[in-house]
Amino acid sequence: MLKKRIAFLGAGNMATALVRGVIEAGVVRPEDIIISDVNKEKLKIKREKLKVKAAENNKEAIKEADIVVLAVKPRDMEGLLKEIKESLDSKKLTISIAAGITTSYIERILEKEVPVIRVMPNTPVAVKEGASAFSVGKYVSQEKEKIAESIFGAVGKVVKVEESLMDAVTALSGSGPAYIFYIIASLIEAAVSLGLDEKTATTLATQTVLGSAKLLQETGEEPEALKEKVTSKGGTTEAALLVLDEGKLRETLDKALKAAAQRSKELTR
Repeated sequence: MLKKRIAFLGAGNMATALVRGVIEAGVVRPEDIIISDVNKEKLKIKREKLKVKAAENNKEAIKEADIVVLAVKPRDMEGLLKEIKESLDSKKLTISIAAGITTSYIERILEKEVPVIRVMPNTPVAVKEGASAFSVGKYVSQEKEKIAESIFGAVGKVVKVEESLMDAVTALSGSGPAYIFYIIASLIEAAVSLGLDEKTATTLATQTVLGSAKLLQETGEEPEALKEKVTSKGGTTEAALLVLDEGKLRETLDKALKAAAQRSKELTR
């Protein structure tokens, strides 16, 4: 267990998923987490549901915190940083999970040597199956880096990347769960049109995606190799794959990731 107090500034979907994940993983106790949010009604609901503490304002939230997680929308980041800059120092690790907000931008506004780590997690952290990538600012020690790794590593896989690659990370794993949910929903609709009831189709589609990902992860084989093992010449899988190729699925996914990466770039500060 990480014997640290964590303040989450912002109680949106990603922050909630992360809080739930670190509690369930036993990283920190609920009583060592304090959250704040401008929406007091939402704050009350999240506090009761997650069994964590809630603060009246951001400054109060970080007063006793060892780690401060910035979980507000990118457009609200500048105002938040100016509000709390006097309350932060070199002892408090600051972690930003806001898309497009660079460590240098945060350091510039804070105007002091505060250790800043930028992380792009995704919502499966709520079930300890997240994919997170992080990059570090210029004042981050190895000790602080390990703290961030322990937090996000406890709720899934975590990798360190150069900050210049964060747009690609955002496009792949940050936005990625939405692509997978879109595909699963489409598979369910198609299966229902073939006569399966929705519950059965949902069970089969979900388990197929889960099992396929696990097989890929545990065998270490290339996706193409595993695909070939399922595909028989002249069989049902080949018939389906031909349609996917005709629909240019690979090209469509390539365009989708590039669009997401471009949007991430446009949001970058």
